Amino acid sequence: MRILLVEDEKALAKAMVKIFEKNNYSADTVYDGGDALAYLEAGNYDVAVLDIMMPKMDGITVLRKIRAEGNRIPVLML
Repeated sequence: MRILLVEDEKALAKAMVKIFEKNNYSADTVYDGGDALAYLEAGNYDVAVLDIMMPKMDGITVLRKIRAEGNRIPVLML
């Protein structure tokens, strides 16, 4: 399973990736909403974990944009 983690607090993101990897998940990390949108549009992820408050674009806006494009990836909001 491929996870896209979008979290602007780098220490928290690093800890979460360690937990994902310990449980045999593959995780990519980005730190702002603009990159999140680009990765979700270009990548092949099974799930996304989005922070709500991020630089460039908040998580709710990212979610609205991908849903408007027809992307139905499961999303967990932090």
